[in-house]
Amino acid sequence: MFKKFMISILICLFAMSWGYAAQKATPEEAKKMVEQAVAYVKANGQEKALKEFNTPKGKFVKGEMYVFAYDLNAVMMAHPVNPKLIGKDLVNEPDSKGKLFRKEIVELAKTKGSGLVDYTYLNPVTKQEESKTTYIQKEGDLIICCGAYK
Repeated sequence: MFKKFMISILICLFAMSWGYAAQKATPEEAKKMVEQAVAYVKANGQEKALKEFNTPKGKFVKGEMYVFAYDLNAVMMAHPVNPKLIGKDLVNEPDSKGKLFRKEIVELAKTKGSGLVDYTYLNPVTKQEESKTTYIQKEGDLIICCGAYK
C-alpha cells in the first residue's frame, strides 16, 4: 500500500513539474506584455499605470512574468513582486554573477528605445536564481520591462 502511495506521489510531482515547464513564459510573451503596458501608460497616464504595475495580482502579473519599471537612471518605479525595491537607485547593483544589467537596460533604452537584456535573477515562482531575458521599452521617462526565465 505504501509503495503504491509513493508511486502516486512521484507521478503527481512529475506531472506538476512537466506542467510547469510547459507553462514557461517566452521572451515574445514578455515583449507582448511590455507592449500592453506601454499602451496602458498612453491610455491612462504614468501615475495610474505605475499603481497598476505595482499591484501584486494586477493586470500585469502572470505567474513568473510581471511588468516592472525604472526611471531613466535605473531607479525602480514599479515592482509587483518585490516592493522593497521601489524608489531605490539600482544602476550599480549587479546580478548574482556580477553583471550590471540595469546599466545595460538604461543604455539600451536611451540609445535604441527597446530591446532584450539577459541576466540572472530570482524567479518568484521557483525561488531559484535563473537566467532571464527581459524585453525593455522606453515610454516617456519610464523604462518598462518584462522578462522570461529560461
